[in-house]
Order: sequence, then structure tokens, then C-alpha cells
Amino acid sequence: MNEVKRENGAVAPNDGALQDMLATCHQAAYGWAVTCCRNDRAQAEETLQTAYWKILTGRARYDGRSAFRTWLFSVIRRTAADHWRKWLASRLRALPIEAASSVADPNALPPDQAASARQTGALLREALNGISGRQRQILHLVFYEEMTVHEAAVAMGISIGAASRHYERGKAALRRRLSDLGVIL
Repeated sequence: MNEVKRENGAVAPNDGALQDMLATCHQAAYGWAVTCCRNDRAQAEETLQTAYWKILTGRARYDGRSAFRTWLFSVIRRTAADHWRKWLASRLRALPIEAASSVADPNALPPDQAASARQTGALLREALNGISGRQRQILHLVFYEEMTVHEAAVAMGISIGAASRHYERGKAALRRRLSDLGVIL
């Protein structure tokens, strides 16, 4: 990715280059936001919009210490955590909030394959929701966003050693959960 940096390594919020970098990463950023929001697509959209707002207004500044995408993912993760805390506080005040569910669009497949895809997707979501949040996040970054464990650690704000442990334990836990659900690996 072509990154335009200032003398201090930062990318200015009003730079067209910053907007181009955000546009280039948008699809992956949305996928990461969905993961950080436990598959709640509406919450993920709000989280991503807030993260973009923070970046474009200069409240979150890229200083060039890590890859742009890694930094972006850490901004999204922190924003999702902020949204979660606000949601939890509102829930504790007994405000009714309905959980959104997400289902992949099976329309592109023949009906028999679509049914199988829905069932497989539901089992995978159930298995992923059954493992710890950190394990789920690291598996998403490594497998869906093609980050290294090191890049994922930076994005998650944890040490490389902790990321490696979450990664290995997450794979083992996911394997066990899928087996418990009757998925043959």
C-alpha cells in the first residue's frame, strides 16, 4: 500500500492519501468490525463509521509505527470495545436492545447447496461464538484478513507471546467445538 507520510511519520487527516488507504482497506475493515462486534452487522457498521470519523477528524492519528492496516484494525477494535461498554451500560439501565443476527447471502447457490451453506455457516458461527473473544479475534485476523500473528498482536494491542497462545488455543478450541457440534474435520 502506498502510504504518504509527513516528516514525523504521521499521515495528515485531510490527506487524500489517507482516504485512499481507508478505501483500499474498507472491505477487510468491515469484516474485522463484524468480528469485533460478535457478528452484529448493524453494530459493526456503526463501529466502523465511528472509527472512520475518529481517523478523518484527527482524533486517531496514524504515526507510521506499524502498517496502516494494522493500525486501522486497532482503532476499530478499540472503537468496538467503547461501543460494547456503552451498550452494556445501557443494558444495565434496562433499555431493551434486540440482537441482530447475520446470515450469509445464499442466493448465489443452488437451493440444496444454499441450505448446506446456511447450515455450515450456522455451525461455524456457533463454534466461533463458543470460544473466547481474544481467540475468535486472532483467528479472524489470521485467517480472514491474512495477517501474521505478529500483525494481529499489534492490531489487538497484546504481546506477540499472548497472541501466539490465543492463536494456538483458539484453533484447538474451535476444532473441539466443531467436533462437539458433529462437524467432521
